[in-house]
Amino acid sequence: MLMALTDKKRRFIDALRSGLVGAEAARKAGYSAATAAQAASRLMKDPVVKSGVLNGTKVNKSSQSKPGTETVRQKAKQYTDPAEFLTDLMNNAMEDIKLRKEAAAALLPYKHKKLGEGGKKDAAQEAAAKVATGRFAPKAPPKLVVNNR
Repeated sequence: MLMALTDKKRRFIDALRSGLVGAEAARKAGYSAATAAQAASRLMKDPVVKSGVLNGTKVNKSSQSKPGTETVRQKAKQYTDPAEFLTDLMNNAMEDIKLRKEAAAALLPYKHKKLGEGGKKDAAQEAAAKVATGRFAPKAPPKLVVNNR
């Protein structure tokens, strides 16, 4: 069974593509310096990493600064409304699926109210208002007639 391509594995593949070797690539990917060699050995045997290294091309340092390769922070500066930014990030097919999922989760409070935000008393009042219509509507209070004149 193939394991998913995690963020550290993706960073390890990118480090290998940039020209780093073994333990150096593992350190750059975020693995501990003490266990970087073991992690690199284990990752090089991983079929997902193997296919990622074989399918990828070597990345030059100059190609990383092309205009089309903006980071999320750089894109965020273009927007004044956070909901608009999160919507665009969520709908961008070129972004990582994990990042898109996090953007969708962060966007939920902007679009939908939580079910429990109203509170118990508000929910009870709303339920009472629904019931108090039609046949079960409260009757009008009696009219007071004063005949003392």
